[in-house]
Amino acid sequence: MDLVTLLHGTAHHGSSDLHLSVGSPPMIRQTGMLQPLTEELLTAESCRDLVLSALTESQRSRLEETWELDFVLEIQDVGRFRANAHYSRGNLEATFRVISKTIPSLIELGHRTTLERICQKEDGLILVTGSTGSGKTTTLASMIQTLNNTRSGVIVTIEDPVEYIYSNNLCLIKQREIGTDTHSFNAALRHVLRQDPDVIVISEMRDLETIQTAITAAETGHLVIATLHTIDAAKSIDRLVDVFPADQQNQIVTQLSNSLQAIVSQRLLPRIDIEGRVMATETLVANNAIRACIRDRKSYMIPGLIQIGSHDGMNLLDDSLLDLYKQGIISREEALANARDASRFPEPVVEEEPKKKKGFFN
Repeated sequence: MDLVTLLHGTAHHGSSDLHLSVGSPPMIRQTGMLQPLTEELLTAESCRDLVLSALTESQRSRLEETWELDFVLEIQDVGRFRANAHYSRGNLEATFRVISKTIPSLIELGHRTTLERICQKEDGLILVTGSTGSGKTTTLASMIQTLNNTRSGVIVTIEDPVEYIYSNNLCLIKQREIGTDTHSFNAALRHVLRQDPDVIVISEMRDLETIQTAITAAETGHLVIATLHTIDAAKSIDRLVDVFPADQQNQIVTQLSNSLQAIVSQRLLPRIDIEGRVMATETLVANNAIRACIRDRKSYMIPGLIQIGSHDGMNLLDDSLLDLYKQGIISREEALANARDASRFPEPVVEEEPKKKKGFFN
């Protein structure tokens, strides 16, 4: 086995990920499910050789020092892959995520037109949230492309690692990679305001310092777009606040209530109409009621405010699930597994066949 062949097979099958793990064959994730790419089991030695074959000397040094490494691998005529090398029970293993060659539009991804309007905000904080593998990075790329095609300005991205590569159109896009162009998210954010940005994109808000600097930048006239590992809008707000010590939370709540523009939460669900997955979304748009809710620390009220905020372009995840279920795109079981309110997905009514009347010879 060689890595180029395995990655070519991963891309050829339309899979999203390749997993190299000792004691198992190379596994690909296709439409959310894992399946073997070959029958040969990986030994500790063969797995290590495959992973190291993807790394430069400097990357090998960083891996030896930190024991974990995020990087991007580009192979001519095969594709571009986001990768993570790591140790498991003392063995070197890795995961490779396929990066699409083209950036789909927000509508093609399955987002509502509300998100296109949100992209036109001049300042404030926009969050794209979801679990690992829910397509947050692709949504972020599509938002950057939307900005690049519709308005003029400087976009500075801070990524770990850089995945999609953009060509300047109406915007000048500066892509900065952690470990190559800057030491950390926090270090990059401390200096980004001197780079004359109109839009700041953060591939992931991981720690208190990054979150604090991002919220401050959003307050000072910049549009900040970032991702967060949370499953819905209300939990996103709780996560942003709870990461701070108790004595700082009141200040952050005030800042967040003033700067937040929108939260888009997303999930990828298996389809039943065709092979593949489809996106279900929840959209919060910060209006006066939402801002008051944040200030008063009443995040439990947010789902109700989203439900009555359709005129502002808001929708609950349940609304998206119901649309997909009614269109025959996802199953009722899948909708129920992700829904807040199961009563919105009643059992389908099965009509009984009319009884036949008895004839003369019955």
